[in-house]
Amino acid sequence: MKIRDIFAKNLRRFRHSARLSQEELAYRAKIDRTYISSLERSVYAATIEVVDRLAIVLGIEAADLLRSAGPIRRKKLARIRRISEKHRG
Repeated sequence: MKIRDIFAKNLRRFRHSARLSQEELAYRAKIDRTYISSLERSVYAATIEVVDRLAIVLGIEAADLLRSAGPIRRKKLARIRRISEKHRG
């Protein structure tokens, strides 16, 4: 699997785990929503700066968006949900 595809799959999975829409993630990361959509469909490759901004918003390490090894642990997903709930107020 190509790194772009791994990133796309992980981005979508982490975004869903954080219960964020593409619009909300884009707003928080200061990125256009259509760009988020393109990243999740592997149309575009993200710059390292974009990977970092997305990771910060999602409350994960940038490397987590690029990691292909194994399923994401439930603990990490639960932590992402808690962080997301805090930011929603």
